[in-house]
Amino acid sequence: MKVHEYQAKEILGRFGVPILEGRLATTPAQVEEAASALGEVVAVKAQIHAGGRGKGGGVRICNGKKEARSAGDEILGMRLKTPQTGPGGQLVRKVLVEAGCEIAGELYAGITLDRERGRLVLMASTEGGVEIEEVAARTPEKILKAEIHPWLGLRAYQARELAKGLGLNADLTKQFIRFATAMTKVFAETDATLVEVNPLVITAKGKLVALDAKMSFDDNALFRRPEIAKLRDLDEEDPREVQAAEYDFSYIGLDGSIGCMVNGAGLAMATMDIIKLHGGEPANFLDVGGGASKEAVMGAFRILLGDEKVKAVLVNIFGGIMKCDVIAEGVVAAAGETGLSVPLVCRLEGTNVERARRILAESTLEITPADSMADAAAKVVSAVKEQD
Repeated sequence: MKVHEYQAKEILGRFGVPILEGRLATTPAQVEEAASALGEVVAVKAQIHAGGRGKGGGVRICNGKKEARSAGDEILGMRLKTPQTGPGGQLVRKVLVEAGCEIAGELYAGITLDRERGRLVLMASTEGGVEIEEVAARTPEKILKAEIHPWLGLRAYQARELAKGLGLNADLTKQFIRFATAMTKVFAETDATLVEVNPLVITAKGKLVALDAKMSFDDNALFRRPEIAKLRDLDEEDPREVQAAEYDFSYIGLDGSIGCMVNGAGLAMATMDIIKLHGGEPANFLDVGGGASKEAVMGAFRILLGDEKVKAVLVNIFGGIMKCDVIAEGVVAAAGETGLSVPLVCRLEGTNVERARRILAESTLEITPADSMADAAAKVVSAVKEQD
C-alpha cells in the first residue's frame, strides 16, 4: 500500500525526521490560505501516488499567495502525466502547500529490502533529486549501502561511514546519524516496504530536511497497523484491484487484451507465458485461489469484463481443492448475468472435470472448450485476432 507525500511526512515527522511545515489543500482558495500562513515563498505540490511530479508540471515554486492560488488552480483537477503514471496520467485531487527553504545541497536516502541478501539496506547518495534507478544505471558507484542487522538494527558507525561517503562535515554527520536512525525505526515500526527521502536537502543554514518522502507498506501487515491502513486512498488505486481485494483475489492489471482467470499463482504465470508464446497479450494476472466459490467466480468475471481492453477471456482451472463443476457453474452463471459479449475459452482439469464439461456443453452460451493449455492459448489468441 502506498501513501501520499504529505502522509509519509507526517509519519516521518512523528519519529523525529526534520520536515518543512505544510498544509493540505483541495481547492485554490485553500491553497491561497495556506500560502498566506506559510510565508512568502511556498511550493505547491500535486499529491498522487507517482514520482516525477515536477517533470510533469505538478510541482510549482511560488512567490506570494496569489501566485500560489494560480498554481493551485492549474494543478488541481489536471491529469498529471509522469513516467510512473502511464500515458493516461493521474487525476490530481489534492496538493501539499509547503514552506520554502534555501537549498545548499541535495542527497538521497532510502531503505528497502535487498531480496538477494535477505536484509534491509539503507542506501544513500550524493545524487539527490534524481530517481535512484537513473543513478544505478548511470553511476552505480555513487550509491552507498549499509546492511541493517535484523536484531541490532542500524548501528551508529554505519551511519557515520555513510555520512563520510557523502562528504558531510561533523555537524551534518551528527544530524545524518539521527536521521538514519529515525528512518530505520520508521521502517520497522510501521511494517514498511519502502521508506525514501529524495531529496534530503542541506539547507543554507546547515540543516538536513526531508524535502520529499515516499513510503509503501506491507499489505499483509495492515491488520496490525490500523493507523496506517486508514491512510489508504482508493482513488489512487486501480478500481479492478480494489474490487479483487474484496474477494481476496490476487489481481494485477496489465495492458493486454486477454482476460485470464486462473487458480494458483504458478499456473497464472504459466498461463500468461503461454498466451505470449502464441502471440497474445494478457490483460491481467488473476489468481482466484484454491477455494473460490461460485459467487467468487462470478465476481472474477465482473472484474475481467469491466476492463474495456479485454477482447476475450481464458479460464484455466486445475481442480484440486477447487472442484471443476463449481467453477463451471460460476462461469455459466457469470456469463449469463453479465451478458458475455467477448469470446470465452475454458480449459478445466481435475476434480469433477467430466461433470464440469457437461455443465458447459449443456449451457446455451458460446463457450469454447480446450483440452490443454496450449490448445486454450491458441484458441483465445485466435479469437482476439479475428476481431482485429
